[in-house]
Amino acid sequence: MTTSRLALFGDLLDFTADPGFAPPAEMRGVRWRPGHWLLIEQGRIAGVQAEAPDAGWQRIDHRGRLVMPGFIDTHVHGPQLDVIASHGLALLDWLNTYTFPAEQRHADPAVAAAGAALFLDALLAHGSTAAVVFPTVHKVSAEALFAAAGERGMRLVAGKVLMDRHAPDGLRDDVVQAERDCLELIARWHGRQRLAYAVTVRFAASSTPAQLAMAGRLCRDDPTLYMHTHVAENLDEVRWIGELFPEARSYLDVYHRHGLLHERAVLAHGIWLDAADRALLADTGAQIAHAPSSNLFLGSGLFDWQAAVACGHKVSIASDVGGGTSLSMLRTLADAYKVQALRGVRLGAWKALHAATRGAAEALGLAAEIGHFDVGATADLCVWDWAVGPVARHRDALALGRADGTALHERVFAWMTLGDERNLVETRVAGVERWSDPQRPPEGRR
Repeated sequence: MTTSRLALFGDLLDFTADPGFAPPAEMRGVRWRPGHWLLIEQGRIAGVQAEAPDAGWQRIDHRGRLVMPGFIDTHVHGPQLDVIASHGLALLDWLNTYTFPAEQRHADPAVAAAGAALFLDALLAHGSTAAVVFPTVHKVSAEALFAAAGERGMRLVAGKVLMDRHAPDGLRDDVVQAERDCLELIARWHGRQRLAYAVTVRFAASSTPAQLAMAGRLCRDDPTLYMHTHVAENLDEVRWIGELFPEARSYLDVYHRHGLLHERAVLAHGIWLDAADRALLADTGAQIAHAPSSNLFLGSGLFDWQAAVACGHKVSIASDVGGGTSLSMLRTLADAYKVQALRGVRLGAWKALHAATRGAAEALGLAAEIGHFDVGATADLCVWDWAVGPVARHRDALALGRADGTALHERVFAWMTLGDERNLVETRVAGVERWSDPQRPPEGRR
């Protein structure tokens, strides 16, 4: 359903600033407005108020439900829905055994189109309204992804994958053709609707120095482009990069030498970085897309989030499907808590949720558009049930009954830890309903 003036009633939660690792009771940067109306006009946030709006607004009552900005997944592989939950291999073997064969199929335009539609609809059904996405090396795969995102009005960052070595037949390009494909895709899609192009290097091992130099040239020629790749995910991978690029100080330095680190650079994982690498990320403005579910599933390692905070580089949250085991950012954030707990750090719900909403938008340079309920922002949002199932409802009731300063955090943390896509009631992109659960309608439409 579409309308020019829409008012949603519910418990509104978003963030005005990074809460950091502060004690949850401080609620630093947390904006909590229970029982409020969120006003949406022409697809943008027009205001928030406690009193009901007049009859000029279509009113939808989600009382007792949580309303949040849509999640922003900063690193995910669209074609890898085919290999999610595949058993038993570390990163490099995973690529050769599962990922590359699946991606070869996306040379077929029909497969690419069907896969893009399935993937984006699945994102919306899990509560993610924006994403930074790997398609495949095939130009048609990127075309299909951009076209499908445009049809859904989504904020999407993507680009044809660059791979000209260490990949099987059907997944390698060459420098000249790859550059031509990128330029044509940029001309057609970058800046159109809510789409942006990312120069997408799979990882340093799968591109020759000549291709990396070409990628860096694209970034220098157009500073509005993003760059998307992987870095320091797995120790065997790190050792291999050292053998391929002996002149580089580190894995990250390979990208730096080729002009690929800048404020719009998104690098997934970043587990095996040192202090000099972290300082370089901070200096260049690049971000790490932390993918905890994938890191645990593939046994890659434990990301040091506090070290990132200490040196000042940006961190966002990523599902990394198919290494990750769910498109649900709630499941991903619950795994982020576990990763930090294994490092001796207790990640709070405020820091986690900020990193998947406003924090991700800020890291991508999109804070004026998404990730919060500031007036003028695009109305990308989700409505959630606090609890689904008897155990979660019991836990939610206990948290709701508390009267101390941590009661709200306890409730939100329980939702984040026990919840998943089954809690999702409705997803809206620019105010337009793009997914809803027919079994759980709102209390009323007036």
